[in-house]
Amino acid sequence: MARRTSTQTAAVAPSSDGGGRRGSVVIYFLRSLRPEQWTKNLIVFAGLLFQPGARELFNPVALARTVTAFVAFCLLSGVVYVFNDITDREADRRHPVKRSRPIASGALSPWMAGGGAAILAIGALSVAFLLSWSFGAVAVSYLVLQALYSGPLKHIVILDVLTIAFGFVLRAVAGAVAIDVLISHWLLVVTILLALFLGLSKRRHELVMLADGATGHRQSLGEYSPYLLDQMISVVTASTLVAYIFYCISPETSQKFGTDLLGLTIPFPLYGIFRYLYLVHQREGGGSPSQMLMNDRPLLVCVALWALAVVVIVYRPFGV
Repeated sequence: MARRTSTQTAAVAPSSDGGGRRGSVVIYFLRSLRPEQWTKNLIVFAGLLFQPGARELFNPVALARTVTAFVAFCLLSGVVYVFNDITDREADRRHPVKRSRPIASGALSPWMAGGGAAILAIGALSVAFLLSWSFGAVAVSYLVLQALYSGPLKHIVILDVLTIAFGFVLRAVAGAVAIDVLISHWLLVVTILLALFLGLSKRRHELVMLADGATGHRQSLGEYSPYLLDQMISVVTASTLVAYIFYCISPETSQKFGTDLLGLTIPFPLYGIFRYLYLVHQREGGGSPSQMLMNDRPLLVCVALWALAVVVIVYRPFGV
């Protein structure tokens, strides 16, 4: 009997190790911040990329400020994910994928996650206001918008995806504010339309995957149908492409950049959006735009080539 007791004691010893437990909590907390989703914050760099007159892309001060803005929004978006997981933990436990998240699974205490997120939010907002008061105001606006989404707005049909889209617009505005430059109204329009495209595609993925259990996970899903979402996606897809094409070929853009070659980048968003639709309809993707971008090589190459083409055409580093 004594031998059995010692064996049992040895078996449970690792779980009673304070250091190991703290390490596990940190890992679970970092997972709850969802760093794999931080690619969404790359839109912060739009203000830096599309400012050729000031050559901001090659300005080390502007680059450092934009990177700081990017990091701040990564932390803030991570905070939002944590609080979303806390408020949605009961519904997430009924979701086939989300139930494995640390808070929903019970691996991370909501109180501990909330405390860590609050500290992180204070730190990120402090950095934001140190960067500039205007950038700090945009950061606070982003948090308020996400808090409204986590509360009532996520349950209101159409307003739920519009709120997500405006979150992307605030990211783009924040990138411009961080380096004190103006961002084109066309780019803001393209940003909100593209965000709507991604948000509606995600809703469609959830609706199809959860089937009859969709309303149990999110009330607003009961107001959608695959047909309605397909109609909305079609409208937003066409609008996004038309807006980007008009931006590329407009005289204002040609005058601003000193070239009319930006229209050569149009095939990249065409292929990228069509590829995304293919993944949504034929591969049942769309649940996580960030994961689709990182896991689908053709889509990733398309985005990388688009960014490279924009830099070459706008900044002409090789005398193009």
